[in-house]
Amino acid sequence: MHVVTSKAGGIGCMIGALLLLGTWPAIFNWLERRGRLPQHTFLDYAITNYAVAIIVALTLGQIGPSTPETPNFTDQLSQDNGASVGFALAGGVVLCGGNLAVQYALAYVGLAVAETVTASMTVVGGTTINFFLDGRINRAEILFPGVACFLVAVILGSFLHYLNTQDERRRMAGAAHDATEDSAHKLPMGTTAGGGKLGAKVEDTKDTEAAVPAGTARFAPGSGVEHALKVEGKRAIKVSGASVFVGLTLVCISGLCYILFSPALNLATNDQWNLLPPGVPNLVIYTAYFYFSTAFFFVAFTLNIIFLYFPILGLPKSSLMAWIKDWRLRPVALLAGFICGWGNALQFMGGQAAGYAAADSVQALPLVSTFWGIVLFKEYWWSSFKTRAVLTAMLLMFALAVGLLMGSAGTRKTD
Repeated sequence: MHVVTSKAGGIGCMIGALLLLGTWPAIFNWLERRGRLPQHTFLDYAITNYAVAIIVALTLGQIGPSTPETPNFTDQLSQDNGASVGFALAGGVVLCGGNLAVQYALAYVGLAVAETVTASMTVVGGTTINFFLDGRINRAEILFPGVACFLVAVILGSFLHYLNTQDERRRMAGAAHDATEDSAHKLPMGTTAGGGKLGAKVEDTKDTEAAVPAGTARFAPGSGVEHALKVEGKRAIKVSGASVFVGLTLVCISGLCYILFSPALNLATNDQWNLLPPGVPNLVIYTAYFYFSTAFFFVAFTLNIIFLYFPILGLPKSSLMAWIKDWRLRPVALLAGFICGWGNALQFMGGQAAGYAAADSVQALPLVSTFWGIVLFKEYWWSSFKTRAVLTAMLLMFALAVGLLMGSAGTRKTD
């Protein structure tokens, strides 16, 4: 069995996990904005996410000789380690709940806010628990200032969502007022209702017209309103006019689930409460990850099959057969599961080597998610200066926090 034991190796795993875990939510958001039902996406994602756990267990978990202290994956399946298996299963259940909640929250609050608040809650709660479970192997004088930075980021993230919502409402109200004025008064000579020049070629406005649903007033391209209307017309979850508290409630539910999953896996692999019978070795990280992902897979399938027939948040009904036949953008959804699966594996490998509290530095993944949100989805392109200033402050808090958490990394004793 291949085990990462060095501090440098653990930090390398954390950096890889940070990049991967910051990317799969962007894929979820991209699929939802193109009209793919979230239930279909999550079912596809769950398949490849589980496949990664099986691959990791049968490769990294089987490399090298099996010893009494660190048995290979297949040797552990028959051992009397039910208590540790229970913690691993519990971790998979709460992570599934968190990922489901954040999938829907992304539509309401966007990548930057959803990932910021959930990640910060994870660090403030989960990292504190892991610090004590790990026997304080992380340097508290560095770790807890990092936790404080994440706490500040939670507050900034919530304020950012409020400001961005206000910006959007002002743009919509202003654009609607301008459209009313245009229809009530004569237009200047030489212009059209769309603001273009008389005699302009049809091709010049074709793309803009196609972007806005039929029957919608024309708005100035620089206001961002046409982009918002285009997204709303295509997306699976209709969020226009929704209360700000819907998205934040989903984000908080997700954050509460995320607080618990890493400590659960920590208990599964290190047995800090001495629940295993004498002589039974701790679960190796690959065995724990397999059980963890097994629970995740079955909960994901159960809940999403229910959501197919009893959808939430105004989504249309679907069916198991409709999901099986839905190959539109399926490869992208499968890719999301593959990316998330490897991200989780690297996070847990890094945590086993350098401490799970330090491994929570991957919760700086909003740095990656915000990049994708701005580049792919034009988040904050038309926001006010104040909103952008708060966004910048939030990202600086995250950059500082991830440095502090990684700097607090220790080395787990193996004797």
